[in-house]
Amino acid sequence: MTRVLYASVVGNLMYTMVCTRADLSQAVSMISRYMHDPRRDHWVLGCIKGTIDVGLVFEKDFTGKQECVGYVDSDYTGDLDKHRSTKGYVFILSQAPVSCRSILQSTVVLSTTEAEYIAITEAVKEAIWLQELLDDLGIDQDLLKINCDSMSAIYLTKNQVYHVRTKHIDVRFHFIREILDEGDIGLLKVTQRRLLLICLPM
Repeated sequence: MTRVLYASVVGNLMYTMVCTRADLSQAVSMISRYMHDPRRDHWVLGCIKGTIDVGLVFEKDFTGKQECVGYVDSDYTGDLDKHRSTKGYVFILSQAPVSCRSILQSTVVLSTTEAEYIAITEAVKEAIWLQELLDDLGIDQDLLKINCDSMSAIYLTKNQVYHVRTKHIDVRFHFIREILDEGDIGLLKVTQRRLLLICLPM
């Protein structure tokens, strides 16, 4: 594997993911964790095999509106190496993904609620940027909706005393409460099955 240009291939996949293939986000996140010491079983290019001719198609829905909707999810300590959680979100506009990310969280969490809460915070930051971009493009968004399958994390964004076991969560993640109070971004409950199919394909 020392003779294989692993980092170069991962870099090319990252470029492809950012430009045209948002669906590669999870696969690129997984294989980029082993850049320093790749092994033969990390050499996974099957994620793009058979889908070279697949692309994004932007279409208006039956109402004629261009509504941006987000989906966010997180697993709980899914990484077996460092026991960290993977967070992921996708924003869909005109029935096609316009922003997608799947990445290992930087800290070890102590509960599924904390993992989901951190993922929601990252998704809200992306939603703020997307709202400003869409506004510049003349696409009005009265309320950018983000769907999540964790009711406890949603309660935590609305009520800081919801759970005594969340006192240790870093302050930087709590800005989400102020953003939701402003009313430009809404957080909604969605079924777990639907969210997994959209947000974190494995």
